[in-house]
Amino acid sequence: MNNRKVKVHQGDGGFEHTKWMDLKVGDIVKVEKDEFFPADLILLSSSYEEAICYVETMNLDGETNLKLKQALEATSSLHEDSSFQNFKAVIRCEDPNANLYSFVGSLEFRKEQYPLSPQQLLLRDSKLRNTDYIFSAVIFTGHDTKVIQNSTEPPFKRSKIERRMDKIVYVLFALLVLLSVIGSIFFGIATREDLENGKMTRWYLRPDETTIYYDPERATVAAILQFLTALMLYSYLIPISLYVSIEVVKVLQSIFINQDLHMYHEEADKPARARTSNLNEELGQVDTILSDKTGTLTCNSMEFIKCSVAGTSYGRGITEVEKAFACRKGSPLAQDVTEEEGQVEEFKKEKPSVKGFNFVDERIMNGNWINEPRADVIQKFLRLLAVCHTAIPEVDEEAGRTSYEAESPDEAAFVVAARELGFEFYERTQTSISFYEFDPLSGKKVERSYNLLNILEFSSSRKRMSVIVRNEEGKLLLLCKGAD
Repeated sequence: MNNRKVKVHQGDGGFEHTKWMDLKVGDIVKVEKDEFFPADLILLSSSYEEAICYVETMNLDGETNLKLKQALEATSSLHEDSSFQNFKAVIRCEDPNANLYSFVGSLEFRKEQYPLSPQQLLLRDSKLRNTDYIFSAVIFTGHDTKVIQNSTEPPFKRSKIERRMDKIVYVLFALLVLLSVIGSIFFGIATREDLENGKMTRWYLRPDETTIYYDPERATVAAILQFLTALMLYSYLIPISLYVSIEVVKVLQSIFINQDLHMYHEEADKPARARTSNLNEELGQVDTILSDKTGTLTCNSMEFIKCSVAGTSYGRGITEVEKAFACRKGSPLAQDVTEEEGQVEEFKKEKPSVKGFNFVDERIMNGNWINEPRADVIQKFLRLLAVCHTAIPEVDEEAGRTSYEAESPDEAAFVVAARELGFEFYERTQTSISFYEFDPLSGKKVERSYNLLNILEFSSSRKRMSVIVRNEEGKLLLLCKGAD
């Protein structure tokens, strides 16, 4: 990881590729789209006019949604490589610590002081997304970075078979020692009595002209040496090759796991990955699951299935929960559900499925909503779905499709639903939101842009999210999505 390259300012307005390990505190770094941050950085400016950037902190806290970071206004105008030629500033901040969510410091620039907050802090192991490039100053490197301060030694895990094998080996070793001790005691006694009354009981060993091993005069030493000989001779009792054989089997098992088609996840195009082979036989013997919230155990995927506009319910899709409930109760709904599902499936065959969108209703799909009695309300409803959110669009030029990076799966499902129903959000800046909508008068798609004045973020106390926008006619609108 430390051999990765990053662009670092060389003092003359030029940036050159330098290894991560050669970074020093105070370096000015240019990080480009989809690159990881090489150290803890303070954001100075970005490719956006407003000096904002989007950061994915999946490696830090496991969250897939993007975080918004914004530089100080004083440094936000530094957009060119050359603008750092005469850039001088002093940063004073806290000592290195493990707290990911707090940061206290100040930046002294052109004889003025500006406070720094976590809003300007980019942590190592995070990734730059949806932003072409950013300029930043290095404040902590190596072991001082917050992610390394948080890291602990990985626990050494051993399987039950390994622990049991250890016990077996201890027992066998004890047995080996016992055999050797008993054998050496008897050998010592026999050696001592070998020349009793001048007779040689073991004449074939010639104890009268003997070496130390069979010397009746020094029977104790002969017994000790016999103990060592017995240890070597009986050592086959302990099957050392057992460990090697089991290790080889485990490595082969992990190769089979990696190539197992039943464990391949087609949606994400990911095969199973055995990162270690010492716990294979523990698979499927889950003892305890420690979980922090529902999303960890469920898919946490949201689908747009039904909606109610102006008192009319739209959407014939059926959730898995409804289906299971109906089948369990054995209610007549189960019959209807199956029939309706058949129709829904037929409808789906004609149209390719879209992730997060499981909505089927001819009344408002394909622009048919203009024939509904309350078409004006439906139009407002769909407009709200396309405007009131904090999602970021990513346009795939080749396929001509727009995908969305959203803070949560439900928000993504709403924006996808609006797109599929004809209100396609495609661009966001700090001050405006643009989308294509179906115009009932001309019968064509038209481009609309709303001036974004304020976003009132979702919070657990408000239980809703709102945006204040000005439309093309100059009207101010408060669009609200959330609690009743």
